[in-house]
Amino acid sequence: MDKIKLLPEIVANQIKAGEVVEYPSSAIKEMMENAIDAGATSVKVNFTNGGRDLIQIIDNGCGMSPTDARMAFECHATSKIRELDDIYALNTFGFRGEALASIASVAQVELTTRQADAEIGTKTIVNGGEFVSQTPVAAAVGSQFIVRNIFYNTPGRRKFIDERQSQLPNMIKTEFRRVALCHPEVAMELISAGSTIYSLKESTLLERIIGIVGASAKKSLLEVGVETSIAKVEGFVCQASAAKVRPDQYMFINGRFFKSPYLAKAVTKAYEHLIPNGAQPSFFIYLTVDAERVDVNVHAQKIEVRFADTDAIWQIINAAVRETLAKTGSVPMMDFDNCDAIEIPIASQGMSYRMPKATTCDNYNPFATDSNSYDRTVSKESLYDIGSSFDSRTASDDFNFPSKVGASNSEFEYFDASEGEEQYLELESAEDNSVSSVNYIGRRYASAIIGGVTCFIDLTRAKERILYDRYISMLSGGKSVSQQLLFPQTLTLSDGEYSLFEEWSVDFAALGFDIEMQGGGNIEVRGIPADLSAESLDSAIYELLQTLALPHDVEQMRRERLALTMAQSQSARRVQYSQAEAESIISEIVLCQNRGTTPSGKTIMTFVTLEQIEERLS
Repeated sequence: MDKIKLLPEIVANQIKAGEVVEYPSSAIKEMMENAIDAGATSVKVNFTNGGRDLIQIIDNGCGMSPTDARMAFECHATSKIRELDDIYALNTFGFRGEALASIASVAQVELTTRQADAEIGTKTIVNGGEFVSQTPVAAAVGSQFIVRNIFYNTPGRRKFIDERQSQLPNMIKTEFRRVALCHPEVAMELISAGSTIYSLKESTLLERIIGIVGASAKKSLLEVGVETSIAKVEGFVCQASAAKVRPDQYMFINGRFFKSPYLAKAVTKAYEHLIPNGAQPSFFIYLTVDAERVDVNVHAQKIEVRFADTDAIWQIINAAVRETLAKTGSVPMMDFDNCDAIEIPIASQGMSYRMPKATTCDNYNPFATDSNSYDRTVSKESLYDIGSSFDSRTASDDFNFPSKVGASNSEFEYFDASEGEEQYLELESAEDNSVSSVNYIGRRYASAIIGGVTCFIDLTRAKERILYDRYISMLSGGKSVSQQLLFPQTLTLSDGEYSLFEEWSVDFAALGFDIEMQGGGNIEVRGIPADLSAESLDSAIYELLQTLALPHDVEQMRRERLALTMAQSQSARRVQYSQAEAESIISEIVLCQNRGTTPSGKTIMTFVTLEQIEERLS
């Protein structure tokens, strides 16, 4: 007796739906892509109960004829390709002709559509893969799909998604973002049970990215752009300082989202040694490759692709990102004056590469007034002027005096502050905090006599310590000082950032922020800490949220990180001070319990005693 039988088409479609329509979010993705393929300039998505009860997609695309509306639900019915070779030169999202048939086989679907040259539209109803009816109706140009009770006729699959009910809305938002980031020229809206989640106008790519991930990312994004004969790379990556634990990472090929851990590594490798362990960069990379050199027909959901030149594309992406980071000074600078498109060299097997030799400059004098002259000598008649010759390149080092004048730089001996460690400890614990003879040297430095000892102070680091101690006090229950904004600012956060803010809103209030959560990823800032400027508001909140995203073991550690983030954020913005500001900072730093170092351990001040001066000048 024969046992092998051909499955009924409706059963085959229901089985296939498990691949094409894994979740309600998959159905939304497929129908959004169909809308864009139809030339829509506006796409609206509405869903309820995570898409299980209702999905509605409205577009203003070209619409369908009554015949096409009926045929659209047949398996392998498509307008995208005609023969096998068309798969290897695709310019559309869809091409299999499986999506609508799969969706209709496991849901109750209603399609209302009209073409521009038709006076009346068509409503087509299909339930569980069975055609129900088709009737003429009044309709706007374009198409409206309504999908109800998805997986109602496949109880096992319905139970599977019911168990993941809490995850479904985020899955939908993820798929919406992927499609929206591909097409900034298309206005898109996402609505859940009457509440708007995203309302994105037609925009530039950068504006679309900001609309998706939040305004806090605006200042940290760097543009990437390079074109070779193999691939064109465009998009944005974040500054190294903006790397975080839960980054936004997107890659697109010819306008289509795809996943490739291998190519993603090409981006993250460019940040090697630039970001802390556990952090990852955000990136939005858009590749354009000859359609015949990439195969998108790998997986039913079309998020995996194969490249004919994978290794070469890896190197092109890596070089493009490194070039972008180099312009910020994060990695060694190269010559970028040539504005013409260049061919990025591709490493070849069998070639030998030699590391350039490192050299040193023995006669470099960091105190030379001519910052470009490393071979400068000082005559016996020269007069050393602290105020005019302090060079910014010593900003991260202790201030040291040359012990001899009238010798070449290579013969200089330097006073090391560590030699006076005993006096330093006495100064640190001294009860005499009297300050006199404050002299603003320039840039970020000042000198002063503190407790009878001549000190040289890094004002920026001193400010960091002062602010850190202040914020620690606030977070530990001390009184916070807030300044109200004349015009409240609304910021849009990503989903992860919004959740973090909601979780730690008490700490934001303790720091002096007056913020109201408005839903949909939006927060309204009405007041800010007294030390914070309105111009740096969005970046400060962004930096605090990234700090909170880092793992922390105890509450005190979280408070210390928040305080340090705020202190560093505010102090690092100053590169010049007035005499009055120098006097104010020094008068405050002497009152700090630990005035010798910043919270991260960097030296705030160094000193030289009268005895040491006499010894050096004897």
